[in-house]
Amino acid sequence: MKQDTNKLTAILVYVDDLVLTGNNIEEINHITAILHQQFKIKNLDDLTYFLGLEVARNSSGLHLIQQKYVLDLLHETRILDSAPVPTPMIHSSRLKSSEGILFYEKDSSTYRRLIGRLIYLTNTRPDITFSVNNLSQFLSSPTKAHQQAFFRILRYLKGNPSASIFLHRNSPIHLRAYSDSNWATCPDTGKPVTGFSNFLGESLISWKSKKQHTISKILSEAEYRALATTTCELQWLTFILQDLGIPYTQPTTLFCDNQSAIQIASNPVFHERTKHIETDSHIVREKVTTGLLKLLPISSSLQIADIFTKPLTPAMFTQLKSKLGMQNIYSQLEGG
Repeated sequence: MKQDTNKLTAILVYVDDLVLTGNNIEEINHITAILHQQFKIKNLDDLTYFLGLEVARNSSGLHLIQQKYVLDLLHETRILDSAPVPTPMIHSSRLKSSEGILFYEKDSSTYRRLIGRLIYLTNTRPDITFSVNNLSQFLSSPTKAHQQAFFRILRYLKGNPSASIFLHRNSPIHLRAYSDSNWATCPDTGKPVTGFSNFLGESLISWKSKKQHTISKILSEAEYRALATTTCELQWLTFILQDLGIPYTQPTTLFCDNQSAIQIASNPVFHERTKHIETDSHIVREKVTTGLLKLLPISSSLQIADIFTKPLTPAMFTQLKSKLGMQNIYSQLEGG
């Protein structure tokens, strides 16, 4: 990162691949010349492809796509002739570690490699994040049932391989987040799943689906721990904005659909039912008290983070997916 008065230049480095960005083209050209003089680099001009990510621009913003990555995966697994499905996971699905017949070791290695490819795909496909996270829990002993769930994700991807994350060009600098938890989601451990989605203006910039480390006695406890995880992510995002020369001091809006968890975060008094919650989870209460976080209730039907915590019906999945701001750039071009 380089800052000089009103000039900001950043370099993203992955092994020997670099992406330069900034707010001054002359400074970017100057740094490119220095790098070329030192290392004899190859300048590929405007960013269009990087580590499996395709980049497309228009007057409104930036699309991040992995269509080629998806099509290669479908071709490798011979799914191109299969019928697509509307969701990546069956609504009633509750996968267990002991469900189905175990793979042979060779098949297990293939399964683990393919799940790893799906994990990388979640960089631009938040709509499969929960299902991929769910399957990745069975890497040590995968079964035929887990394989069937894996192929359902592929059939879902076949229905829309060119879905993309869209980053708006003139997005307002305001962080908005949705946090959710599904109590006792895992049938093996009984642990809840945390899910969140964070927006900068109208652009989705970070999301997560992850099993919590501990079992919660009540739903509000699981929701409160999810709020703590989301708050830490929001804090990290504010640090990134500051590194980019964008001071961010206004309160971040965080939506939660559990009134009890909101009350725990807003009430400085420890109660019998909450005193066992880890101290680090009370970062939510600190941020709310200092005015850096504005915690607001939201209806469960409007909770976007639901898509990261549980399998949904096709209707609900489609509704929440539309709120993530994902777009299909190729269908837009075909439609004029």
